[in-house]
Amino acid sequence: MVRGWVLPLLIVVAGVAAAAGLHADRNDGGAVVVLLAFVAFAAVNSPLIFPKPAGALEAQRRSEEDGRPVVYWRPGCHYYRRLRFRLGRDARRAHWVDIWRDPAGAAVVRSFAEGNETVPTVVLTDGRGYVNPDPEWVRERL
Repeated sequence: MVRGWVLPLLIVVAGVAAAAGLHADRNDGGAVVVLLAFVAFAAVNSPLIFPKPAGALEAQRRSEEDGRPVVYWRPGCHYYRRLRFRLGRDARRAHWVDIWRDPAGAAVVRSFAEGNETVPTVVLTDGRGYVNPDPEWVRERL
């Protein structure tokens, strides 16, 4: 869980430093805008906005029951964020596994990504896995 907060924390620290520099130059309005922008960017990269992850075994069980795909991800991944935001509300229709929290999920990803932990990896109910698929392709399978 702690690893998921490192990037957002660093973003906030950078925002505070940038805002402090603008405040020192007596640009309080700019400091507020910069700080808010950095805080918003940190929120986008935080575990708060990601779907609640399930364990790999639980996600696979649910996928078999309802036919929805399983998406393996990790916080801070640019490609994962692209997929998540392009899916929008449809993202709720998939099962999400955070590979940093679940070693079994990381093993599933390595099995499809030639030993690498490349995310997002989407596994369909038929057992086929796709590494970093196009978001529109994933939307069609939801």
